[in-house]
Amino acid sequence: MNRRAAGHTEWCGMDHRCGLGEHRSEEIVVDVAGRSRAVLVRVRTVAGREHAEVRVRVALAPGEVAARRQLVGLLGDLRQAVTRAAIAGRPRPRRAA
Repeated sequence: MNRRAAGHTEWCGMDHRCGLGEHRSEEIVVDVAGRSRAVLVRVRTVAGREHAEVRVRVALAPGEVAARRQLVGLLGDLRQAVTRAAIAGRPRPRRAA
């Protein structure tokens, strides 16, 4: 675990974002003008656990049916992305020698 002054991590923003024992990275923003925006922040809690905090904003269609269809697709894609990230974080079983 690499830490800089005052216990901040190497990736920590080291400013007002850090508080209440948490360390937070600078925001990584993906912006599709007028359509969608995603913001990712790496967080280390006071207990030492690390998380990715993701906020997503997507423009919805004006019609209710189309908007619901978008939401269903978005939820499915988010579930797949979260599941894929969780699986990637699991330790791999050791191979027998």
